[in-house]
Amino acid sequence: MTDEPDAVMAEILTAVELSQGGHAAAARERFDAIWDRIGPDGDPFHRCVLAHYAADVQTDLDSELRWDLRALEAAHRTDPERARRHHPSLDLAGFYPSLHLNLADVHRRRGDRDRAQEHLDRARETVGRLDDDGYGRMIRDGIARCAARLAEESRC
Repeated sequence: MTDEPDAVMAEILTAVELSQGGHAAAARERFDAIWDRIGPDGDPFHRCVLAHYAADVQTDLDSELRWDLRALEAAHRTDPERARRHHPSLDLAGFYPSLHLNLADVHRRRGDRDRAQEHLDRARETVGRLDDDGYGRMIRDGIARCAARLAEESRC
């Protein structure tokens, strides 16, 4: 981790803890406030992390999709070295399987099979960057579940 504390990241992680503790409404409010402060020209790494987690606490699919798209767009704008400055073990390329999986799933739930398949394919293409650890297995399992649901729904 960098020698300088990252106050914005600390705020984002506090909101993540709220969401993981079952306080989705409070987390949404916190994410929105931080997002407004960061602004469109703020640190893309902050924007990516915040949007990725904010998508998880949305109450409707359109809002979830909007946050997932924001996360992907911010990832594209993030310098890989920026992620490493936050923590030396972070590989920005490792973000993409999860970002695409989330987009595949939200498009699937919205009934947009073509977009869902497009992002599912992108998740599969990028998943090789993940280790064979708990996180990597979770994302691979998520890809498999999303693919199975998409296939099942296509048969209906």
